[in-house]
Amino acid sequence: MASLARRLLAEAVGTFGLIFAGCGVVVLAGCKPDTAADLLCIALAFGLAAYAMARAVGSISGAHLNPAISLGLAAARRFPWREVIPYGIAQLVGAVAAATLLMLAAQGRPDFALSSERFAANGYGLHSPAGYDMPSALAIEFAATAMLALVTASVTRRRRLIAAGPVVLGPALAMAHLLALPVTYAALNPARATGQALFVQGWAMAQLWLFWLAPAAGGLMGGLIAFCLLDEDGLLTEPDELTALARWAAAEAAEPGCDPQSPT
Repeated sequence: MASLARRLLAEAVGTFGLIFAGCGVVVLAGCKPDTAADLLCIALAFGLAAYAMARAVGSISGAHLNPAISLGLAAARRFPWREVIPYGIAQLVGAVAAATLLMLAAQGRPDFALSSERFAANGYGLHSPAGYDMPSALAIEFAATAMLALVTASVTRRRRLIAAGPVVLGPALAMAHLLALPVTYAALNPARATGQALFVQGWAMAQLWLFWLAPAAGGLMGGLIAFCLLDEDGLLTEPDELTALARWAAAEAAEPGCDPQSPT
């Protein structure tokens, strides 16, 4: 297995690629989810980017690319809880780097003005593409992220994606965006929402709490469903400390004459 530092770098790079491509279609190409063609264009961009990044880093880090997915995989026992926060930090770094590069590129357009541009920031109410209110935004962000966590857990084995993982995750993310784009501009990812909101400021920062709460809760729900429904082949191979201690105690009880061994 790759070292933690290498896996964190893979998560940062993968998250950068996902958000730079997906949000770049909005920021640089001017696509907005108010027509069927633009809606499909944005969803396809995120789906293709997810496929590409999963192919690139899935065998290294598992290609979570999303703090909510890391939470969900931990709840599904496909990922250790102790690495959720480091993964989340790496994903945030990748997201902010992608938003920064998009900002630099967009400023090269003569008519660009951040105050009048969506910059792909997520919002509800007056800032929802179709005017959806806060309960609608909570519901769609929660449900769509839960679906993504369940799908990701189904193709994750021992922290890594199986060979078919990218083929499954790309269409799943595209489908989730088709559902959520008219409602919230489809965050489904706290890192993605944060990177864009940091530049828009104002209302985007004021509404950012929803795009952490709903995806995180959805990720946990999807992970718990995966833990209940899916087989156990994807569980972590190494036992936790309590399991190791129990095995050591059982071995000592079966062979009382043996010298004690460390339960590691």
